Amino acid sequence: MTTRLFPADFLWGAATAAYQIEGAWLADGKGESIWDRYTHTPFMVQNGDTGDIACDHYNRMPEDVALMKSLGFKTYRFSIAWARILPEGRGRVNSKGLGFYDRLVDTLLEAGIVPNATLNHWDLPQAIQDAGGWPNRETPDWFAEYARIVFDKLGNRVGMFATHNEPWVISFMGYGYADMAPGLADLSQAYQTAHHLLVSHGKAVQIFRQGGYKTKIGIVLNLGHNIPASDSEADLLACRRSAEQGNDWFLSPIFKGTYPQYLFEWLGAHRPQVEADDMQLISQPIDFLGVNYYMTFRVWHNHNGGFFRTASEMISAPGFGRTAVGWGIYPDGLRALLVSLKENYSNLPMYVTENGTAVEDTPDENGFVEDWGRVNFLRGHFLAAHAAIQAGVNLKGYYVWSLLDNFEWAQGYKPRFGIVRTDYVSQRRIPKRSARWYAEVIAKNGVDE
Repeated sequence: MTTRLFPADFLWGAATAAYQIEGAWLADGKGESIWDRYTHTPFMVQNGDTGDIACDHYNRMPEDVALMKSLGFKTYRFSIAWARILPEGRGRVNSKGLGFYDRLVDTLLEAGIVPNATLNHWDLPQAIQDAGGWPNRETPDWFAEYARIVFDKLGNRVGMFATHNEPWVISFMGYGYADMAPGLADLSQAYQTAHHLLVSHGKAVQIFRQGGYKTKIGIVLNLGHNIPASDSEADLLACRRSAEQGNDWFLSPIFKGTYPQYLFEWLGAHRPQVEADDMQLISQPIDFLGVNYYMTFRVWHNHNGGFFRTASEMISAPGFGRTAVGWGIYPDGLRALLVSLKENYSNLPMYVTENGTAVEDTPDENGFVEDWGRVNFLRGHFLAAHAAIQAGVNLKGYYVWSLLDNFEWAQGYKPRFGIVRTDYVSQRRIPKRSARWYAEVIAKNGVDE
């Protein structure tokens, strides 16, 4: 058996998001978010589930950090709820909400775990949405105000800050296709949202640099690997449109200061309004790129394929099958994606900030889950990450999605992505087989083939 060892300073951890685990949706002066509003609207979420209680992490945080320490985590990625800090989205600061994250960071540091904080993981304050949401040009300034408050409080104690998590999902699932909060279906608003998210990213980075903090700032993007179904011109161009829409729409402005021209021309009237200095602001240097990878797509031209005239399918590698939510499993897509990022954009430090799977967990009488399917999924992807490092990718860490079974957005509580089982009645945490296996990987800093 061969063990693939990772660099000595490699960071292993797991990721969560505020709305998915915290609960306490109106505790201690927290304001309403768009996800509070969305989940309380009938027929939006499977089974009518909400994040009102979720994993009750807001009240059980010390227990959860102790669990991370017991598994040997080197780092933990979490998000901060904007509406917990600024209940109206701007103006008045809620000291109790800010105090929660202050305690979380201190508790992590006491446990020897590097905090990695995301400022925006989808849960925009409802008051900001009522004022126009992300399509409103003022929202990037309000986000910058929020970022400054967080930086001033947490500053150099947080090892890494990310401005946004998966702005593609916010823009297109939230404003373009109505599959996520705030539940709008307007392609023009979606592209304006995408642009304003990038502008707000740039403003937050600017504020971070002005503050002279000694830690790092970056952004987290959900990126897929795209493969054309054939070598025909139609399929090659369809794959290009898919890649530019899913990946390059955010990568190109950040690293090259321009939108992908082919797709920009394709958009026609849906193109966002871009002001004179926007692209310079967006493309200022960052310290790291977070990569959320879940799937690889085979893409082909389809004249009935909607606005982009494409069709696609998620593919699986031999022996991997599909996840419990029907996603394909293609570990080598992670290697290919990371190498492509190095070759086409930048080889600045990268982190796999999310990667994980839902399987059909079946607990025994003690609540323990023998989730060998998740172990095999993670092993395959860890080995792909190792291959990317061998190919020269500057990969510095890996965050499994997720630490806990939690609220999975419009899918409610049915999919379970955690390496730790959450009993939603008792709120008991039960590490699964995958958690024990992951602890062994961390301990030896390597993966057995």
